Amino acid sequence: DALGRVIVEDVVAPRDLPPWDNSSVDGYAVVAADLGGATPERPVRLAVIEEIPAGRMPEHKVAPGSAARIMTGAPMPAGADAVVMVEDTALEGDRVLVRVAVERGESVRARGQDVRAGTVVIPAGRRARPAEVGMLASLGRAAVSVGRRPRIGILATGDELADLGDAERPDRIFNANSYAVAAQAAEAGGVAVLLGIARDRPDDLRERLRSLDGLDLLVVCGGVSVGKFDFVRDVLTELGMVMEFWRVAMKPGSPMAFGSVRGKPVFGLPGNPVSSMVTFEVFVRPALLRMAGGADLGRPIVAAELDAPIDKARGKTHFVRGRLLREGSRVRVTPTGSQDSGVLTSMVKATGLIVLPRDAERAERGQVVDVRLLQGDAIS
Repeated sequence: DALGRVIVEDVVAPRDLPPWDNSSVDGYAVVAADLGGATPERPVRLAVIEEIPAGRMPEHKVAPGSAARIMTGAPMPAGADAVVMVEDTALEGDRVLVRVAVERGESVRARGQDVRAGTVVIPAGRRARPAEVGMLASLGRAAVSVGRRPRIGILATGDELADLGDAERPDRIFNANSYAVAAQAAEAGGVAVLLGIARDRPDDLRERLRSLDGLDLLVVCGGVSVGKFDFVRDVLTELGMVMEFWRVAMKPGSPMAFGSVRGKPVFGLPGNPVSSMVTFEVFVRPALLRMAGGADLGRPIVAAELDAPIDKARGKTHFVRGRLLREGSRVRVTPTGSQDSGVLTSMVKATGLIVLPRDAERAERGQVVDVRLLQGDAIS
């Protein structure tokens, strides 16, 4: 149940991992000094004193001239200081012929090689991935403290919107924003609460926003551009909203608002689907992660060579949708076609956002640019 949640305690190892020296291969636990002259032509014969499967402790000490059959992961017997792979041996009755020399410590995982007792293996603020879940289990932890998943209310606005399941009309478009933002919220560890569609009437918006009980954060999609914004702002002001800013120097997503109502953050996102998703990624996602107790709020950023030139004017930071490709040691990024804020396929094809700084102008083909990854397997 911790997967995707933010771990809010330092997880400290109560014991060494591995808890004892163990074999990393199937083979024979030996005294390395016995095999100094071993070759395929002149193998060394050793007496086999026991077999040690994984999950059983050794019963005998390996003395010079002897060996113990051992399986991967099984504890090393006392006296042995190396393991020779089974492929380099041949069994003759109760003796094994070893055809290679080995060094001390060869094919042995030392006690505490992975984790030392008392060390912090998962710091507070880390989101639990499969690796963290596996580490918790390896430490014997059946439970861990995690942050509460923030509840995010999502309200779409506009007379032009139809909800899923409504009959198609030539003057309506389906409400993509609410569902895209809900998916983004879930991916960030939040719980999406869909509040429906408010029509372009103050009374409808007022009624839908009257109660924010049970929500930690509110997102209003649409109604923040010039002209539409006034009545949305007026209704939110009635509810006690303190406006922090309206409009940001970015593209897409310039007409974006942020404030709070009774201490709860409120984000007004643009109505165009790409603008809505990009502003959520840049502003709302970090807020959700912080509310859940997260410490790592940003996405990974990689440097990549641009496959095609991009024109831009100074004055705004541009987030260009792109697809990352790896060619040997090089990472390339290609814009995903039209960058119009209403072209949702540009996001469907994208694995990252090419970040062009506010003061930059044209970006040339072959130029190295920063790319903000949108998913873990973003580079194909």
